[in-house]
Amino acid sequence: MADDSLGQKEKIRKILALLENEHPDAKITLEFSNPLELLVATILAAQCTDAKVNQVTRSLFKRFRTPKDYVRADLAEIESQIKPTGYYKEKAKRIRNACGLLVDQFGSKVPRTMDELVKLPGVARKTANIVLSNAYGIMEGIAVDTHVLRLVGRLGLIKSRPGRKSKPTS
Repeated sequence: MADDSLGQKEKIRKILALLENEHPDAKITLEFSNPLELLVATILAAQCTDAKVNQVTRSLFKRFRTPKDYVRADLAEIESQIKPTGYYKEKAKRIRNACGLLVDQFGSKVPRTMDELVKLPGVARKTANIVLSNAYGIMEGIAVDTHVLRLVGRLGLIKSRPGRKSKPTS
């Protein structure tokens, strides 16, 4: 069994080296200039392309610069700004409520820990990992979506069956 584990680790190292060679400058495609913008953009990215989010946030981030700006805004104004991202009514509520917690509990700052971030509406572990790693350089975990899950399955890095949670092979 130890040999399988070593073989798996070597396979992962090779895959990572190939990816690094092919994509040395890989980075997030969401456009942001601070942790709040990344948090909002990531919430908007649910069921939406990063390209569409970037189109929407260009004007959104000019209008809303602080958590207080979102909290003070009429919900309908936020909705109209983010409508092209889909599910805009729910996303607007989550963004405004998250900003309310930022103001009330975090001194208007985006938290730097997983435990604090996941307390915010619209933020689960995937969003929290994106914010932590890209805004703060904190590697708490890896943001995994269905495309990544499919890819690691095809590479033989996980064992999974359709409709079942995947389990790492090592």
